[in-house]
Amino acid sequence: MAIDKVRAHLRALGMEERVLEFETSSATVELAAQAVGCEPARIAKTLSFHVGDRVALVVAAGDARIDNPKYKARFGCKAKMLAADEAEPLVGHGVGGVCPFALNDGVDVFLDESLRRFDVVYPAAGSAASAVRLTPDELERCAEPCTWVDVCKVV
Repeated sequence: MAIDKVRAHLRALGMEERVLEFETSSATVELAAQAVGCEPARIAKTLSFHVGDRVALVVAAGDARIDNPKYKARFGCKAKMLAADEAEPLVGHGVGGVCPFALNDGVDVFLDESLRRFDVVYPAAGSAASAVRLTPDELERCAEPCTWVDVCKVV
């Protein structure tokens, strides 16, 4: 299971105890916020895109949306999300559990600036009923190699 890969990845970084598992789904921003008990903006959603022959994951605040002109300026192409059935084979995690940890080869991770306004955020942990509690700096360390970008707008 993908959550086991994520746990092993986080264990190596001394962060495994931060993983939260739920009895209910946390597959959407709203469901994750309910499960965690936080505002939806603190959910660090992971969006998956085709960029040339690679996959780009953009991790953004739950209340942020891709800003198409910023995205195109940064990546040199129009934002084209992965289809639901492409997530697991290309990224290594299924829809609802996509996160920036324990990824397949050919996946690049980008953390959006929209996350930096929070002291704690909650990305998924490899399953549709999980999250991990991290500061933005811890998220960066756990998601390495990654790059901070500004490709979203808060709505």
